[in-house]
Amino acid sequence: MNAQLTITHLTKKFEAGTPNEKHALHDFSLEVAKGDFITILGSNGAGKSTLFNAILGKFLPDAGSILLDGEDITYEKDYKRALNIGCLYQNPLRGTAPNMTIEENLALAYTRKSTHHFFAVNKKDSAYFRELLATLDLGLEDRMKTKMGLLSGGQRQAAALLMATIARPKLLLLDEHTAALDPGTAQKVLQITKEIISDRGLTALMITHDMDQALRFGNRTIMMNAGKIILDVTGEERAH
Repeated sequence: MNAQLTITHLTKKFEAGTPNEKHALHDFSLEVAKGDFITILGSNGAGKSTLFNAILGKFLPDAGSILLDGEDITYEKDYKRALNIGCLYQNPLRGTAPNMTIEENLALAYTRKSTHHFFAVNKKDSAYFRELLATLDLGLEDRMKTKMGLLSGGQRQAAALLMATIARPKLLLLDEHTAALDPGTAQKVLQITKEIISDRGLTALMITHDMDQALRFGNRTIMMNAGKIILDVTGEERAH
């Protein structure tokens, strides 16, 4: 398998040696092929978000390794990983600038791999952003000067999804990114998610508590419990 992400024997304990010790990840291993769209199920405390935080570099593991596109990033700083990993959370304002316009937010994401410490939107970039926004079918291409914080929840998540993918990351992490939306809006954003991942050939991991979502989207589903994978299904197995 041509692996995009390889996690080997990853282990993390919090409050080790105390009565509150928690084994958040326990000898966790996972190999993700390029182009995989994996949905992740598990109850609260199963280790799903801890896994994402480990990949993002929010803490250092006690043991194990993380390779992204063949490069060992286990001890790489989180801001360096962010150049190659896109992430979307339940609250899009966590990863966006609410007081900046949609266009400015997209420009910031678009130039994040640049060595420059500033960005400017030229006519070509503006036209490209308008084209991308039009694909969402939400009318946002006519509201590029609107501040992100003034958008509805679904509009924010769709725009934030474009931000997370506009620089074509090597890996996209989706942490229950539709959980705070109403069912109709959630389905719309999920469909947009599916189309963007497919059109751009992205490798993605998506955490969800919804079994139906987990089996309808992506090509592989894993279930976690106590920091381990207890189920890993692909193909026809997911339909039964």
